[in-house]
Amino acid sequence: MSFQAYINNIKLKTGKSPSEFKKLAEKKGFFEKGSLKPTVKAGEIIKWLKEDFDLGHGHAMAIYATFKGRK
Repeated sequence: MSFQAYINNIKLKTGKSPSEFKKLAEKKGFFEKGSLKPTVKAGEIIKWLKEDFDLGHGHAMAIYATFKGRK
């Protein structure tokens, strides 16, 4: 599955775009000055996305990748 297909499936499942997930992550304190805090580990974000949005591991990693700058 392509990266874009992951993003499209996430939008269909949750109704949220990567930018909307980023806003939610900012509210949770994962970001500082527009970037992921250096102390935030991928596992923390993956756990949050799995628990709160019922995303699978690959889909959660795709959102994490957008947080790291992948488009």
